Amino acid sequence: MMPSHIAAKNSSLSLPPNTSVPCANTQQNMPPASINNPFLMFQPNTKSYEDMTLIGNGAYGTVYKAKDLANNGQFVALKKVRVPLGEDGVPVNAVREIALLKQLTSFEHPNVVRLLDICQGRKLENERQMLLYLVFEHVDQDLSTYLEKCPSPGLGPERIKDITYQLLNGLDFLHFNRVLHRDLKPQNILISNQGIVKLADFGLARLYTSNVTLTSVVVTLWYRPPEVLMAQPYGTAVDVWSCGCILAELYRRKPLFPGENEVDQLAKIFEVVGSPSQSDWPLDVSLPWTTFKFYKGVPFRDVVPEICSDGADLLKKMVCYDPVQRISCAAAMKHPYFRDFEMNPPSCIKDTLQNNTQHPKASRFYKIS
Repeated sequence: MMPSHIAAKNSSLSLPPNTSVPCANTQQNMPPASINNPFLMFQPNTKSYEDMTLIGNGAYGTVYKAKDLANNGQFVALKKVRVPLGEDGVPVNAVREIALLKQLTSFEHPNVVRLLDICQGRKLENERQMLLYLVFEHVDQDLSTYLEKCPSPGLGPERIKDITYQLLNGLDFLHFNRVLHRDLKPQNILISNQGIVKLADFGLARLYTSNVTLTSVVVTLWYRPPEVLMAQPYGTAVDVWSCGCILAELYRRKPLFPGENEVDQLAKIFEVVGSPSQSDWPLDVSLPWTTFKFYKGVPFRDVVPEICSDGADLLKKMVCYDPVQRISCAAAMKHPYFRDFEMNPPSCIKDTLQNNTQHPKASRFYKIS
């Protein structure tokens, strides 16, 4: 299936051009109560979007580029999703997660794509589904396309550092507010022509609590950490692993761990980071420790020759086998690799700091209550 933000060729639209979608607009600043009563977020409105063209098809919806008629025809990304209907209508959990994303948007974090609107579409009675249209700010391209367009020999080290810092900044904000993205990959990271990085595609995002049961079918294979591959409990460290894989890919211009299946993925990981000892192998994994050869691991500068020594050290800490020992986003941003960024952060983060002087960390702003 094509990632959400990659342009599709020769695809048929399920909505014809010049179609207008009426919208039930959400409040600009949703009260915390809307998390408990998510249906409060629908407000009658005459706003509509039209002139839609297909951007791409993803596993969790179809994305169109559309014009916002209420805002001088500015472009937006309109994502059509199908929500299953139960006996009581739209499942509360589905709408609650959308409400959470809307509340995150109200903080206007520079590195998280903004959810501008939510439109309730028609009910598909025969399929017991309802269409929802999530309206996001339109960003020029995803990181995968950005890398493909970059001429040889690729991105410079300072540009890679800038992109990674912004990515960590957005993730730190999500994690501080107990949100796991769970599907980080270059296709789900947007980057504007001005170089601003934004986390996008929250189809697998989840509010994390200590007693929640999380599915193991998350994260695209090449960016999936060992604890998810082995169906173990996981938390925010899953996103840090994926971010580390992306950091390496920015230098290499190809994936760090391109496995063909889950077993091969683990083998490729162990070959680089080293195999865990038999005593560290989880007891409740269907694959025995003896399934894999024992690897000592290799220096990261052998795998990513262009990276500096500080970058190699950070990468090692981000793709650490043990999620408990894996570095956090907040700690990664303070790593010596980003030494220059403490005094001179990327411009989008600097602007936010200046506009939010009462909040010393641009990466976090406010904590959701």
